[in-house]
Amino acid sequence: MRDEVTVYMNAVPDKVWELLSDVTRIGSYSPETFEAEWLDGASGPAVGANFRGHVKRNGRGPTYWTKCKVLVSEPGKEFTFGVMNAGKALNTWSYKIKPKGEGCEVTESFELAPILPMKIYWALLGWARGKTNRNGMLATLERIKAEVE
Repeated sequence: MRDEVTVYMNAVPDKVWELLSDVTRIGSYSPETFEAEWLDGASGPAVGANFRGHVKRNGRGPTYWTKCKVLVSEPGKEFTFGVMNAGKALNTWSYKIKPKGEGCEVTESFELAPILPMKIYWALLGWARGKTNRNGMLATLERIKAEVE
């Protein structure tokens, strides 16, 4: 109930982290989340900050808002957030950056919470949703790469 993709970017880790931790820019990169905004007075990627993302599932619909919380925020290294429901992360999205050569490797991943409803969902639709997530993660990272390079 998880997957990841990694893309090399010829850019310094801090520059990449600045782009992917600015949730208000997600619409420029993601094929599904077309906008996001900070909530509750937050203005940046601090641990515990809340934001919401506007998602168009599979690029077609349905369209809905998700509430999210920043779980890890380490400049130049990692940005992780949870898609929240009733105070718990149902899906955790993470971007990890590792220096490599003159640039860095950026890994985007998702992991569904190991709870029964998510296990059932994954058993029934994981084959399709997993492919969509993988393609979306690759598209997101390639779009960020195009901007930073």
